[in-house]
Amino acid sequence: MTAKKSTSEAKKAERAGHRTAAAAKKSAAPGKASGSTSEKTANAKKTTAAEKTAAGKSAAKKTTAKKTAAVKKTAANKSTAKKTVAKKTAAKKTAAPETPAVRKAESRVALVRRARRMNRELAEVYPYAHPELDFRNPFELLVATVLSAQTTDLRVNQTTPALFAAYPTPEDMAAADPEALEELIRPTGFFRAKAKSLLGLSAALRDRFGGEVPGRLEDLVTLPGVGRKTANVVLGNAFGVPGLTVDTHFGRLVRRFGWTTQQDPEKVEAEIAEIFPKSEWTMLSHRLIFHGRRVCHSRKPACGACPVAPLCPSYGEGETDPEKAKKLLKYEMGGKPGQRLRPPAGFPGEPAPPLAARVTAG
Repeated sequence: MTAKKSTSEAKKAERAGHRTAAAAKKSAAPGKASGSTSEKTANAKKTTAAEKTAAGKSAAKKTTAKKTAAVKKTAANKSTAKKTVAKKTAAKKTAAPETPAVRKAESRVALVRRARRMNRELAEVYPYAHPELDFRNPFELLVATVLSAQTTDLRVNQTTPALFAAYPTPEDMAAADPEALEELIRPTGFFRAKAKSLLGLSAALRDRFGGEVPGRLEDLVTLPGVGRKTANVVLGNAFGVPGLTVDTHFGRLVRRFGWTTQQDPEKVEAEIAEIFPKSEWTMLSHRLIFHGRRVCHSRKPACGACPVAPLCPSYGEGETDPEKAKKLLKYEMGGKPGQRLRPPAGFPGEPAPPLAARVTAG
């Protein structure tokens, strides 16, 4: 009996131990689960932090990329601006020197008034303006004007004394030996073509006009080597018939002054003739040619010494400093001799020197 009880108690104790162990395991199980949850939370936090860091780095990269793109865009804009400025500068440099870069809008009435005022002021500056070719009669003026193409009036004036001494009349020149005539006019350049013109016009004067220079434009332009410009020079200065002499100086100035934009000499003549009364045409021509040769030069006009600068839309194309501009003045304006060997009375400058004698080999 006692033994059975002992065995029974032993079994009960064993069962209680098993229950205690099971309970311990069961109670340990929640702890394990709890630890697993903590790990998951920690891992989740780590993942979120990593994602945030990655996102931050990506945003930083995007910001850097945007800044780089902005810098490149700014640099590109600056480069484009520089190229545009360079193109504009190049365009200004390649523009025709005679044409002002900018002209203010001007009514027809205002243009005419300004042009006539400029003419009056130039008349005060050049009261002694005259044709700068030496001549004693219409024939000499006609010949001298033909010779003046592509050379200076000074060189023509230095050449014609010997020429007129040898051939004083159209009849004499028409009978001249071509080679002898060429040699006399050689200093004026293009002497062969000019000799051909002189022989042709002299023969025409002898055969068609009785050895006299005609006083009509339509007759003069039929002579070899004679165009409207030459005809107007002869008519205005040998016959007193008003005419506009549209040479290179005249054309350059009327465009710089904004009186016309035409390039063709005949169109220039037609437009300027509408601005000024006919009685002014000849003297207007002399004044503009004088001014073009002395002040308003082709390459570097003396703007700082120009008497009509306040009225000129092209002011600033040349030297504007007064002292530097004075050094650009030519002929009597610059204290130097004029172009004529026999200047008219009232000319303020010195006569031009004669042509230096050429030394020939012995």
